[in-house]
Amino acid sequence: MNPRLILINPWIYDFAAFDLWSKPLGLLYIAGYLRKLGFQIHLIDCLSVDHPGMKSDRFTTLPRRQSFGTGKFWRKEVPKPPALRHIQRPFSRYGISRKLFIRELESIENPGAILVTSLMTYWYLGVKEVISLAKKIHPGVPVLLGGLYTNLCRDHALTFSGADRVIGESGISAMDSLLGALGQEGFAGGEDRPDAGNLPYPAFDLLHGLTYVCLLTSTGCPYRCRYCASFFLNPGLSKREPSHVLEEILHWHHQYKIRDFAFYDDALLVGFDDHLAVILEALVKLNLKLRFHTPNALHLREITPEIAELLRLSGFQTIRLGLETSDMGRHDAMDNKVSEGEFERALSHLHRAGFTKGEIGAYILMGLPGQSLDSVLKTIEYVGHSGAMPYLAEYSPIPHTPMWEMAVEHSEYDLSSEPLFQNNTLLPCWDKTQRAKVPDLKKRVQGLRQKKD
Repeated sequence: MNPRLILINPWIYDFAAFDLWSKPLGLLYIAGYLRKLGFQIHLIDCLSVDHPGMKSDRFTTLPRRQSFGTGKFWRKEVPKPPALRHIQRPFSRYGISRKLFIRELESIENPGAILVTSLMTYWYLGVKEVISLAKKIHPGVPVLLGGLYTNLCRDHALTFSGADRVIGESGISAMDSLLGALGQEGFAGGEDRPDAGNLPYPAFDLLHGLTYVCLLTSTGCPYRCRYCASFFLNPGLSKREPSHVLEEILHWHHQYKIRDFAFYDDALLVGFDDHLAVILEALVKLNLKLRFHTPNALHLREITPEIAELLRLSGFQTIRLGLETSDMGRHDAMDNKVSEGEFERALSHLHRAGFTKGEIGAYILMGLPGQSLDSVLKTIEYVGHSGAMPYLAEYSPIPHTPMWEMAVEHSEYDLSSEPLFQNNTLLPCWDKTQRAKVPDLKKRVQGLRQKKD
């Protein structure tokens, strides 16, 4: 009999955190696959906002929730780590209480292994803490760590995480390594070997209070933005069969009454006619009144009148566009994904299809090495007067990206040795004068977003 496994989505330790359709999709895929192989799965989601055990906790800030399933996490202010004590902002642990986490760990008897995922490199404090607690409560049980942090900062994870094994691959390769670590090499080489086409659905049913589901219809991205790690993590563009994606959407809707779906794709509209269009056209015929959201930005140049019309007909409610900057000269050196006039054309197509200004947001990167305050302000004004809502996205230096070395050169922080300094809240590639002006930029954004017409 295969052993029982504990799968953990750790806390976030940060100055700020927001649940923008945030679910540990990779961990849920692993849970679904291991469950199919016969393992007993116990999932502990430290970021759960609907955990029944939190309802009576009087010492944690009650999270305010918004429409379509987004909102705040449970939060408790905690001391800052020494490296961040100079930052004059409250520092918090986001997620369920430490007491509740320990209680959940203690309730699971004789696990064969403990699997921990990780997200942002600068969130490793939560990873380290759940591993430490897991080892105290279940001594001798191997702890395996995977996720973005281990892919991007493998040496740091090996040294500081406390895990018995660090899996530094992503996607299917990570599953192969995981099965080997669990003593299941036979599965990795046989007919049950996982691939993007035969993976079971991610185990969203193990979460408390499921109100939305995250979808991944493809991995990888053909664009090579210098600030993005997508190409490092997934060098090729791989797409799922449209029929499989459609079946998954219908499964969650019919079995769990889910209406809200958030796409996690990095290149959702690329190859639209043979991929997403097939899915959406089928959904339009079914008329299920579903709602779709794109927290990962859509590429502007892919948006045509036909695509905009189909997005509207099929129920897209939240459109986010990857503008980054209105400085076309900077695009040439930064990502080459936006050319003169493409933003205006995309907005025109979306507006004619029926999307309102309040439904269309444009991400604006702030804090890039060598970027000026004036450049950001001009982009904010440009977006606000073009018929979209501006959303500031602070730049986080990411190891293994083409812009990494430039970020290291521009930063006053030791980005290479301490992932905490990669936190976008610090704006680590801007100087003190620039950081002091950020509240003014945010105030201007808020003013423009209050004008939805």
